[in-house]
Amino acid sequence: MKDIEEIKEKADYCLNCKVKPCSNKGCPLNNNIPEFIRNIKEGNYKQAYKILSETTVLPGICGNICPHKRQCQGSCIRGIKGEPVSIGDLEAFVFKKVTEANYKLSECWKEEINQNANVENKKVAIIGGGPAGLTCAAFLAKSGIKVTIYEKYEYLGGLLIHGIPDFRLPKEIVTSTIENILDLGIKVKYNQELGKNLILEKLKQEYDAVFLSIGANSSIKMNIEGEELQGVYGGNELLEYKLHPKYEGKTVIVVGGGNVAMDCARTAVKMGAKEVKIVYRRAIEQMPAEDKEIEEAKNEGVQFLFQNNISKIIGENNCVREIELIKTKLVKKQDDDRLVPVNIEDSNYKIDADYVIMALGSKPEKFVESLGLNLNKWGRIERNERYQTSEKNIYVGGDISGEKSTVAWASKSGREAAKYIIEDIV
Repeated sequence: MKDIEEIKEKADYCLNCKVKPCSNKGCPLNNNIPEFIRNIKEGNYKQAYKILSETTVLPGICGNICPHKRQCQGSCIRGIKGEPVSIGDLEAFVFKKVTEANYKLSECWKEEINQNANVENKKVAIIGGGPAGLTCAAFLAKSGIKVTIYEKYEYLGGLLIHGIPDFRLPKEIVTSTIENILDLGIKVKYNQELGKNLILEKLKQEYDAVFLSIGANSSIKMNIEGEELQGVYGGNELLEYKLHPKYEGKTVIVVGGGNVAMDCARTAVKMGAKEVKIVYRRAIEQMPAEDKEIEEAKNEGVQFLFQNNISKIIGENNCVREIELIKTKLVKKQDDDRLVPVNIEDSNYKIDADYVIMALGSKPEKFVESLGLNLNKWGRIERNERYQTSEKNIYVGGDISGEKSTVAWASKSGREAAKYIIEDIV
């Protein structure tokens, strides 16, 4: 009962604004936030879920891991003079309640699922079962189109499983979400990897459309001296493949300021590292990681070296021994909205290190270049406003097309691509 009382108090705090800045400005998915909260106030959790399901199929996930302060809660009217409404907690609660009641997405959508004869023989292949792929598959299935997901692993979820640690996103929430989506009649073929045992040309012949949502999870390198030493790792790969070294009693340096950096640092702490330090070349105000992630990292003992840049990794017997840092100052440059870090001359100093984890962002894997699709200057697949690639019946979404790197933005790309695919093939 205590949980219910706390949730009701959080729901009652919402003003149910008619202008809905949280939805229209803050939420990438444009969830109808005041309306689903109104139904929580009335204890109508299934209706709250139904309202959320008009725009999202990942409420349990987004409710837990979205950067709410930078998105919906950052646009909340209540937040102007005080604390914003706890929208994330309320969204996560709704999914929890309908899951406990065994209320499925298929039941929620049963009156809307399209049985139109025009879609009876239409088939779409989804390559990649992460947030964008799962969302696209769900909204296509809702229209009555036959959907098959091709997934390179033995499980679905993508970064939701292998990119976000359990302490941030309980895996039972991901499992429940995926089961809910597959219950719509979606087929899955596992251990199918594009560029290896899965050929794009064959899929183009077999399906009316193909949606690419393969992510872009190769860690970016700095190309500095010593980066080839043993003990230097890419953060994305560590999280995806769970090939962490033995951190016990070691000093770990994490370079970067996003959620991947926080997740790597916190994982190292939990696995027994003696010291974990995050090196970030800007100030805390510019850090792209979520505020709660930064605070939790601090609470767990992670140290932060702000306005520091790594200039060299120094080794001994081909293993990391220490790193050289240089201090930075932030300057305003013309035509740049963000303060730019500039190295301060002669401010170099060294600190001990056993492992260095590069968490500076990600890029697509090399095989993407062989797909025959137009790429932009960052090596990501180009798309138009209808999520089409340079080939008419191949669509793309998520990180591989350069969407903003949050689950909500990836999910939106999947939903919008599904809309255009339906328009084009039906």
